[in-house]
Amino acid sequence: MSEKKKLRSSEWFNSDNKKMNFVHRSWLRNQGYPDDYFEGKPVIGICNTWSDLTPCNGHLRQFAEVVKRGILEAGGFPMEFPVMSLGETIMKPTTMLFRNLASMDTEESIRANPLDGIVLLTGCDKTTPSTLMGACSVDLPTIVVPGGPMLSGRFRGEKIGSGSMNWMVKEKQSNEAFTDADFREAEVCLARSIGHCNTMGTASTMATMVEALGLTLPGFSSIPAADSRKKMYAQLSGRRIVEMVKEDLTLSKILTRKAFENAIVTNSGVGGSTNLIIHLTAIAGRMGVDLKLEDFDIHGSKIPLLVNLKPSGKYLMEDFYYAGGLPVVLKNLMPLLHKDVITVNGTTMAENYKDAICYEEDVIRTLDDPLKNEAGIAVLKGNLCENGSVIKPSAASLHLMKHRGKAVVFETMEDYHSRIDDPDLDIDKDSVIVLKGVGPKGYPGMPEVGNVDLPEKLIRQGVKDMVRISDGRMSGTAGGTVVLHVSPESTVGGTLALVENGDMIELDVENRKLHLDVSDEELVRRKKVWVAPEPMAKRGYVKLYIDHVEQADKGADLDFLVGGSGSKVERDSH
Repeated sequence: MSEKKKLRSSEWFNSDNKKMNFVHRSWLRNQGYPDDYFEGKPVIGICNTWSDLTPCNGHLRQFAEVVKRGILEAGGFPMEFPVMSLGETIMKPTTMLFRNLASMDTEESIRANPLDGIVLLTGCDKTTPSTLMGACSVDLPTIVVPGGPMLSGRFRGEKIGSGSMNWMVKEKQSNEAFTDADFREAEVCLARSIGHCNTMGTASTMATMVEALGLTLPGFSSIPAADSRKKMYAQLSGRRIVEMVKEDLTLSKILTRKAFENAIVTNSGVGGSTNLIIHLTAIAGRMGVDLKLEDFDIHGSKIPLLVNLKPSGKYLMEDFYYAGGLPVVLKNLMPLLHKDVITVNGTTMAENYKDAICYEEDVIRTLDDPLKNEAGIAVLKGNLCENGSVIKPSAASLHLMKHRGKAVVFETMEDYHSRIDDPDLDIDKDSVIVLKGVGPKGYPGMPEVGNVDLPEKLIRQGVKDMVRISDGRMSGTAGGTVVLHVSPESTVGGTLALVENGDMIELDVENRKLHLDVSDEELVRRKKVWVAPEPMAKRGYVKLYIDHVEQADKGADLDFLVGGSGSKVERDSH
């Protein structure tokens, strides 16, 4: 660190204001801290998303102690603090509703306190982007400690993936006569260790993203939560953040445009979740990087799929780690990446991964022998999605990538649940399921419901997939020919709101087209008689969210949170 640059924490503990120095230090003394803790040690904030209500992050309380060990060894002063935790599997109506709230919690907790560097303890889907968004708006030296995936599930002699099994419940009830006892056995086998989903779902995708962005120690993201090496890396991360403070290696020096492009390419290479688009766009917005929806198609849609993991392949995250993990993928992708970007360990992407070794080529492929030639997320445009929509080709059915069918419309999620299994519903395998009212403002919060279950009568006929279109999201653990993130959403009067039963819809992924075969004149007529639904809340945070959330193509951040305020606190507390 430059001699001219003081520690930020010195404004609390060693400033010219002797009275305030006394006040700040004296209250912390009740924890027994000795004199030297307030005499120039970098204060490192450990931002912990642990909660009993977030099972994916249930082990992070222990991990915080390991990180503290590393901070102390490097001469830092560790200070753990909690922020709102977001448990994807528990919270209603959707954790996405609270991502921006948790980012505000993180941002203000960091800015308001005497912190010089930050360690983000993350795990479940939204805990990674929310804390990173908040940290970006403050822009201090920051390193991420990802909680890691569960060990592979084992059920009756077979591997099963947490998350992916969820989407098979209806099919197993209908076609395999699964009983309550069967499901009870499966649910215990499914989640047999600490950690988050063990497929390349959103949690693993976001952990992959932060390493591809250069925000974790090399190789950290792939390690299972239960593996002892996870704790070793956590301790080393505690050591490293102290050095990052001394080097003044802030987020803005790492999260450049090139870093975001690397994350897009990597996401395609691993068959990552469509949710990356929403989160990466929001993170870029906090950093002032102009990342557009089209960038995900330009930089990612032609990238080969190198990782043979569920839901796009057959293996699980534990297999991925044993095969060499993300370091092998990044080494194999290096010709397509920006090699010179700096990472949290102070060296470049190319240097970090040049020695990676693959131990199982069926799990991690090469550019010359990919699982699929083009696996990236495709961005669709057309009169049904003026500002864009997305589809994940690697998880879709080839025969449906170019499709034309009649719309079967559900105005709300409740409407869908009440009618989808009606034997008299006019629907067949060629129909297009259209779900409205599940966008950022409409639900509110944009839930992971885009991959709705098929009608029971079609499942019994052996139908495995249908085209589904909505303004919502889809779990990264799910698959299917599902068009998501339709923007503008139906609730604000996008064309999706005007779709009626029987309308013909054309999907053409190769040509990036999503078209509603209805004349412009008819759409104008329908728009004139369309009535916007009543907002779902009249008070509190949910009203604030509805009033200020941006559309999916912009990352669904709150409009007043885009950008950052920096780390300076203008007023004192006394």
